[in-house]
Amino acid sequence: MDSYKNRGGDSEFRKQQSHAAFHPNLDRRAEPATRFVSTGVRRSMDGDGASRGQPMLEKRASHRERHFTAGEVVRDVIMGVSDGLTVPFALAAGLSGASAPSSLVLTAGLAEVAAGAISMGLGGYLAAQSEADHYKREMKREQEEIITVPDTEAAEIGEIMSQYGLEPHEYGPVVDGLRRNPQAWLNFMMRFELGLEKPDPKRALQSACTIALSYVIGGLVPLLPYMFISTAQNAMLTSVGVTLVALLFFGYIKGRFTGNRPFTSAVQTAIIGALASAAAYGMAKAVQAR
Repeated sequence: MDSYKNRGGDSEFRKQQSHAAFHPNLDRRAEPATRFVSTGVRRSMDGDGASRGQPMLEKRASHRERHFTAGEVVRDVIMGVSDGLTVPFALAAGLSGASAPSSLVLTAGLAEVAAGAISMGLGGYLAAQSEADHYKREMKREQEEIITVPDTEAAEIGEIMSQYGLEPHEYGPVVDGLRRNPQAWLNFMMRFELGLEKPDPKRALQSACTIALSYVIGGLVPLLPYMFISTAQNAMLTSVGVTLVALLFFGYIKGRFTGNRPFTSAVQTAIIGALASAAAYGMAKAVQAR
């Protein structure tokens, strides 16, 4: 089987990588599944008539994929809202325990929400950017390996396929097909050998904005009572009730999205927030007593 050196080496790889016919290759990779379904229907119609083929088509047409594909966005929202509900809540409780007036609690709380949103947004941006840089670095390394040691990389395809129970005579054509399409080969190795998904170029900015906005929304909830109640102790009691309800609701929704038990998730989230605020309040009282 020809190696990349026989096909023109690195220049040929780059030529094929940027070739305009890349999208038709994707279509050809999708054709076997279509032919399989069509063949199955045709054979069914040849054997027992259209009565067996038609239900197959109807079942396929009515099937809906119910997979949730916005996991990264949900993760950012959960991170922002959970911290936003907990940290300002604990800060407000601590200041209330130190007998600070509502105006001071509100001012300090809003300052913390602003600082926390900026900090967490930047953290989300840097994390997503680091993930993208890591993907580019590993892709460049994998591309060099495909060019310099194609036979070794082709053997790794077979090893990956064998982990799914395929025999050499079954995955052999797949290996040959990938060797003829370097870009598809590279994508395959990135996903199945290294377990890396190509990051969205806009992911870093989206993550930063999502986390920051979620933090602001969550952080304003425990501070709302201090905007309308002048007595800090009364505002704190109202804030505790409002925030615990918000934590229960948020935990329930989080459980629904993450696949955990919604009620268990709700209780856990509320307990964590309550413990954080109780600890802050207790520390403030202890310091004030001295």
